[in-house]
Amino acid sequence: MSEAILSSPTVDSRRRKALGFLRELWHDKAGFLGATFLLVLVMTALLAPLIAPHDPSDQELVKRLLPPFWEERGSWEHPLGTDGLGRDLLSRLIFGSRISLLVGVAVVVIAGFVGVLLGLVAGYRGGKIDRIIMRTVDTQIAFPGLLIAILLASLIGPSVRTVIVVLAVNGWMIYARLTRGVVLSVKETAYVEAAEVIGCRPQRVMFKHILPNLTAPLSTLAVLEFARIVLAEAALSYLGVGVKRTDISWGLDVASGQDFVFNSWWLVVMPGVVISLTVLSVNLVASWLRVVVDPSEREKRHALRQIRSLR
Repeated sequence: MSEAILSSPTVDSRRRKALGFLRELWHDKAGFLGATFLLVLVMTALLAPLIAPHDPSDQELVKRLLPPFWEERGSWEHPLGTDGLGRDLLSRLIFGSRISLLVGVAVVVIAGFVGVLLGLVAGYRGGKIDRIIMRTVDTQIAFPGLLIAILLASLIGPSVRTVIVVLAVNGWMIYARLTRGVVLSVKETAYVEAAEVIGCRPQRVMFKHILPNLTAPLSTLAVLEFARIVLAEAALSYLGVGVKRTDISWGLDVASGQDFVFNSWWLVVMPGVVISLTVLSVNLVASWLRVVVDPSEREKRHALRQIRSLR
C-alpha cells in the first residue's frame, strides 16, 4: 500500500517539480550561493547551542577587546575576537541569527496573512469596502515607516514581541496593494466568471480560484520583505527600541561596539558583514525565484541558454 502511494502520479509529479526547482537553482549560480548561505544560516540558528564555542553571555573582563585570530593578539579560542565585556563575538553572532530569523519569518507570515486577506476582499468586493481599505493603505504609506516603527516600539517597550508587532503593523500594506492589483486583473477572467455563474460562494472564488494566481508575485515579495525586516530589526535594536538589552541581536552588537570602532573595528564590522551577507543572499534568492515562478521569464532564460549552446 505504501509503495503504491509513493509511486502515485501526484508524488512523482511533486518529485519532478522539486528536482526541476533544484536544477534551476543550480544553473543560477548567484541564487545557489544565496540559498546555500541562507541554509547554513538557518542550520546555525537551529544548532546554536551545539555550534557556538562559548556562552554568548559569559563575561571575561581580562579578555576584553581581543582581536580576531589573524591579528597579533588574536587566538583561535575567540576566532572573531571579544567585545568590551569579554564576550565571544562569534558566539554572539551565531545566537543573534536566531532573533533575526525569528523576527523575519514571523513578520512576513503575520503581515502577509493580514495584507493578502484585506487585498483579496478589497479587490474582489470593490465599492465602499475597497475604498476604505485602500485609503487606509494610502494613509499609512504616506508616513515614514521607520519613524512609525520607532514611535510604536518606544510606546510599547523593547522586546522581540514588540519588534514583530511593530514591523507587522508597518508592513501589511504592500501585500494588500499587490494582492488587490492582481485580483482586479484576474476577477474578470473566464474561469472566475464561470465559478460565479455556477453558484460558488465569494469565499470559495477568492480562496480557491483567485488566490492560487497570487503564488508567484507573493512568494517573491515575501522573500524581499524578509530582507527588509532583517534590516529593520537590526536598525530598531541599534537605536535601542528593538529587542531588550539582555537579548542577543546583531543590531545590539553594532550598537555596543560603536564606542570602540576606532580601536576595535571588528565589533562593528563583523555584525555588519553578517547583516549585509544575509540581505544580499535573500535578494539573490528572490531574483532567482522571480524567474522560476514567472513562465515568461523562464522562457527567456531557456532561450538564452539555447543561444549560448549554439555558439
